[in-house]
Amino acid sequence: MGGMLEILRNAWKITDLRRKLLFTFLMLLIYRLGSFIPVPGLDPTEFERLIEAGGSLFGFIDIVTGGAFRYATIFAMSISPYINASIIMQLLTVAIPRLEALAKEGEEGRKILAQYTRYGTVVLGFLQAAALFFGMRGAILGGPNVLNFITITLSFTAGTAFLMWLGEQITEKGIGNGISLIIFAGILSRGPFAARSLYSYYKLGRLGSGIVGIISIILILILFIAVIAAVIWVNQSERRIPVQYAKRVVGRKMYGGQSTHIPIKVNWAGVLPIIFAMSIMTFPQTIIGFVAPNSTHPFVVWLRNWNSKISYSVVYALLIMFFTFFYTYVQFNPVEIANNLKKNGGFIPGIRPGRPTSEYISKVLSRITWFGGLFLAAVTVLPTIVANVTGINGLVFGGTSVLIMVGVAIDTVREVEAQMLMRHYKGFLE
Repeated sequence: MGGMLEILRNAWKITDLRRKLLFTFLMLLIYRLGSFIPVPGLDPTEFERLIEAGGSLFGFIDIVTGGAFRYATIFAMSISPYINASIIMQLLTVAIPRLEALAKEGEEGRKILAQYTRYGTVVLGFLQAAALFFGMRGAILGGPNVLNFITITLSFTAGTAFLMWLGEQITEKGIGNGISLIIFAGILSRGPFAARSLYSYYKLGRLGSGIVGIISIILILILFIAVIAAVIWVNQSERRIPVQYAKRVVGRKMYGGQSTHIPIKVNWAGVLPIIFAMSIMTFPQTIIGFVAPNSTHPFVVWLRNWNSKISYSVVYALLIMFFTFFYTYVQFNPVEIANNLKKNGGFIPGIRPGRPTSEYISKVLSRITWFGGLFLAAVTVLPTIVANVTGINGLVFGGTSVLIMVGVAIDTVREVEAQMLMRHYKGFLE
């Protein structure tokens, strides 16, 4: 923590970085202010009652949105439609050759794909907003009608589109990944609510009374700190594959002969698997929960309470594992790495250049990714285990929230550090 604060303190002294940090803080402040703007035509009290009636189904969505979901504000859907659109576009890029070609065309191709993602976000946002409208009839002032439908659905959709733009502005002109920072700010803003909830459990005797209750709170805080420490350790860990470059003579000079390594991070994909898996798991539950909130159909009842069952945690963990492998192999190509080593006269000691090198790197990457994916999956199911043991549901800072917060914080500090290093070398060259 001290190292992070020192990096931010040094970055603040650099004019350009200070401007980017201020811009990022300003954009996040706008996001938090927008989280208190209610949607016209909705009764927040009635809407909150509907949310409470849904139990823990919408609990995590409310955490990620920083309370905007509970109080029916314009940012109630947060950026989940954008995340879902990004997932669909990533999968289509792998399946459709035309989109794959665009992804390989460099900056121009990525701009076209980003534009397609924006269109998909608006479409998905409108569909989700329509589902919210039809699912919360009791919270609509004046009852459902055409005017209310247009006002409410466009307000929700516009809120999501604005957040998408806000995130892109942070990524382009600020520090860090804008979408991740918006989610980070939403989760962090629920800190006081988490402390108040823990205190209310103590007052109600859910944690025990007297010394027993205090010990229970201390144990929960220790567990919380232990999870943070474990997440930091995994995010910072890497497997280094040694690389040796052969000596070669060019003219009268000799090049090569040095030793280096290929760093393979244990958690190469970062928090993206968590965010994407979370969006997939909450999207169908949100739609069905709102469209049929009072349905007694067995499937709807089962789905409404699904996230308190073991099967939910299993599917959630499997999705995290899938996205961990998917994004790791998208970002790290063993064949490309092996070809680059061969072209530059590099080799891994004991491994022949070419295909054997790519197979060895792929084998190491697979083992490391298995560990990273299993760790992410284990931390996500931790809140369910704690809830079953203690009987306390709705702990605000569960494993998923901690993963997102710590991952985004580390990635942002790393980007600040990288930009500071880049400016240091730029000044040296000048």
